[in-house]
Amino acid sequence: MLKRIFLAGLIGGCISGGFLLATSVFGRDSAMQGHEYGALFGYAAMLVALSVIFVAIKRQRDLAQGGVIKFLPAFGMGLAITAFAGVFYVIAWEITLAITGWDFATEYMNAMVEAKIADGMPEAEIEAYRAEMQGFADMYQNPVFRLPMTFIEILPVGVLVSLISAGLLRNSRFMPHKPVV
Repeated sequence: MLKRIFLAGLIGGCISGGFLLATSVFGRDSAMQGHEYGALFGYAAMLVALSVIFVAIKRQRDLAQGGVIKFLPAFGMGLAITAFAGVFYVIAWEITLAITGWDFATEYMNAMVEAKIADGMPEAEIEAYRAEMQGFADMYQNPVFRLPMTFIEILPVGVLVSLISAGLLRNSRFMPHKPVV
């Protein structure tokens, strides 16, 4: 089971981290222009990458456990895969920041303040918002804050995929194993 967890986590982390790295390096200018779409594509990539959770749990159920797996072991396996994938995702983000020298937090802060200005927020509120966002940008420079924050990006997707996979695959009649004869 540990081999499957590590392999699936590695694959999921490399896919999601690779997408993150590629879009950050090659599409950085457009990422700050339409950041809501960047988040949508990023989470879609995470969902695709973490589909390996379903495959790993199904293989564990069918090949190692004779076609039966209970919900909690399956869910735990999915969470462990999520943890491994999350570590690789965080490493990919740190590599992205190191390679590009990108000051993501400052650019994000500026984009959010500009959006508030475009929405017609009063000047006094904009200055308060700018100060709040500057506090975020300052904290983001600290790896103790940045690393867990990056990990938390991928965690909800992994928990959701793990719940759905464990819920479906605990039923041995759902996609039963058909040995090749």
